[in-house]
Amino acid sequence: MAVDDILHTSHPLLHSNAAHANNNNNNNKKNINFVLLAKWVLKFTMWIVFLAWVALFFVIPTDFGSELYADWIGATNESLFGYTGSYLLLYSGPIIIIAFLAVPYLLISGEDQLQLQEKKTPRFRFWTFPVLVDGPLGVVSAAELIGIILFIVFVIWDVYVYTAVILGTLTDDMDPLDLCCFIMLRLGLHFGTIGLDCLAFLFLPVARGSVLLRLIDIPFEQATRYHVWLGHLTMLLFTLHGLFYAIAWTIEGHILDEMFQWVDLGVSHFPGVISLVAGLLMWLTSLHPVRKKKFELFFYTHQLYVIFIVFLALHVGHFLFCVSAGGIFLFILDRFLRFCQSRKTVDIISIKCLSCGTVELVLSKPANLRYNALSFIFLQVRELSWLQWHPFSVSSSPLDGKYHLSILIKVIGKWTEKLRGNILNSSKADLHLSPQTKITASVEGPYGHELPYHLMYENLILVAGGVGISPFLAILSDILHRTREGKPCLPQNILIVWAVKRSNELPLLPTNDMESICPFFLDKLNLEIHIFVTQESQPPLVGLEEGQVHEATNSSPPVSNSCSMSVLVGTGNNIWSGLYVIFSTLGFVILLYLLDTFYINPYDISPWWYKGLLLLISMLASVFIFGGVVVGLWHLWERRNAAREACKDNRIMVEKMQHNEIVAHTDSCQQKLSSSINTYYGSRPDFKDIFGDISEKWGYVDVGVIVCGPPSLQTSVAKGIRSQNIRRQRHQPIFHFNSHSFDL
Repeated sequence: MAVDDILHTSHPLLHSNAAHANNNNNNNKKNINFVLLAKWVLKFTMWIVFLAWVALFFVIPTDFGSELYADWIGATNESLFGYTGSYLLLYSGPIIIIAFLAVPYLLISGEDQLQLQEKKTPRFRFWTFPVLVDGPLGVVSAAELIGIILFIVFVIWDVYVYTAVILGTLTDDMDPLDLCCFIMLRLGLHFGTIGLDCLAFLFLPVARGSVLLRLIDIPFEQATRYHVWLGHLTMLLFTLHGLFYAIAWTIEGHILDEMFQWVDLGVSHFPGVISLVAGLLMWLTSLHPVRKKKFELFFYTHQLYVIFIVFLALHVGHFLFCVSAGGIFLFILDRFLRFCQSRKTVDIISIKCLSCGTVELVLSKPANLRYNALSFIFLQVRELSWLQWHPFSVSSSPLDGKYHLSILIKVIGKWTEKLRGNILNSSKADLHLSPQTKITASVEGPYGHELPYHLMYENLILVAGGVGISPFLAILSDILHRTREGKPCLPQNILIVWAVKRSNELPLLPTNDMESICPFFLDKLNLEIHIFVTQESQPPLVGLEEGQVHEATNSSPPVSNSCSMSVLVGTGNNIWSGLYVIFSTLGFVILLYLLDTFYINPYDISPWWYKGLLLLISMLASVFIFGGVVVGLWHLWERRNAAREACKDNRIMVEKMQHNEIVAHTDSCQQKLSSSINTYYGSRPDFKDIFGDISEKWGYVDVGVIVCGPPSLQTSVAKGIRSQNIRRQRHQPIFHFNSHSFDL
């Protein structure tokens, strides 16, 4: 056949392939456009619902709000659930609807949210611009300041409106004593109402794996501060509520009768007294001086939240409890899932003790339990305490291995001292003894950012204090793995600023063998490391490599996959966690209907306190029964996957060998990195100079600054960023402050 004939006959095939490729591209574009449209619709709907919910709290105290409220109750009280349904849908319905919509939004979002390949014009962002850097609130971003101002405005607005209502009801012929008691009682009532409004938000930040936190991509360790702020405000309002009532009853001369009052119709006082006492105990022991010095006292006292919620429901009854029921329900969802996950013990693959007072644990995990380099877990060691759970940042990248996760634990308190003591005693008694026989660990998590935001900056500054280097080891490993494997990864310029007290902490850095992960990585990344040893004026005479690591165990027996971490966590699987939320909520609605139809209405149940208790029991039962079914199926699915994975290969042993190889190569890695590492003795980092130098080097770009260290370090970095951003020139970078909590 002639060449022309061959070319001629091949044209249809070429055209066919080209047409097929074009069709695939068109289909991909249509799918992408559909996903973007669906996300936009869901996001728009959630914003509308949220803004309407917030507006409700501002409008209700006014005359206009009272009219709307009356119209709503009149239109819905004859519906399926009567008055309870009207209140529940009005106050708690919006936040439940947002949680429902968040499930499909998270499902269709996936990795496309990263937008790693798209370079954006440098710009300021409300969440990463520090505004307040000194004061009791710590470092506060512009977005957080807006939220604080809104809450302050809300409280002032409500107090103003309610005060105007009280003054409008006063008459000239009232006795001065009666007038004083009347004002006190009305003020107490309205302070309690405002406190209930704040309570609607109080439990949202502490639902660790909640779809709401994942939706707005705020990790639990950062959201905890919002719970603290709201807790102070809520308890202040509830304290004023109880105080004004107590003063009025004292003036009237029957305070004891009123305090122990328990009625069927209306608000019962005695449950309110119990709830307030429990709240005050939690509040006082959560103050920073107490929490810092007596953490165990704070932790155990905070379990009184169960008493607080139960007796609050008995105090206010079913109507008023509906105001805060939505947030409490989402918290119960998360708490039950955490309980299920924490029942499982986790194998410890290896344990290492460093001379600087740091312990490294390598924990077994299933391949399908996802996390990112800025995640953290809660760890329980049953030999030390059955009740205490301590948070630790992960020091490993998800790309280090599918079947393990590492954490670094600094010995700084009684619990960590006992842990290190147990490890050392075990190793002295029998160096071949398996760590699992001496330490029984359980894990909750991992939790953290929904997206690995360290991958969204082309330029990174990582600032660590002491063991705060732990999450940055994970970040470095993650970036190096992605660079080696050709995965999407923006960071090109990385500066690490690490402040330590003594040089015996320096071996923490080489535990991550960069050269073995990505050979010649310095040709692909611009990496600089500045180490500041603050309490030593010169290098030690003895080499750091000698005697710095004590291996509590060098090997461990083969680990069965049944002892890996459980995937029963809100961040574990979008489909299963979404089904858990949906079925539990539908179960709550079904139980309310059955309760109303077959018990409350036929038997004419009227006591407020009893109906409040029934509402709370319905919330719990819906999670335990309907949510429990989903959790059970989820657990079976996990075991089936684990059995399938266990038949593939001996991957755990391979990963442990890789882990030991990493430890063995730390010295060579340190030598190869010596040109990029600058160590300064007897000095502290000057962030004004550091940011000024970077401004001249990197030019007009976004620079992500991630800080993991004590509050003083975060304050110093935030001051430097704020100062640099305010006085920056047009050709200089914009610095973005991101805090990775050092101490929860």
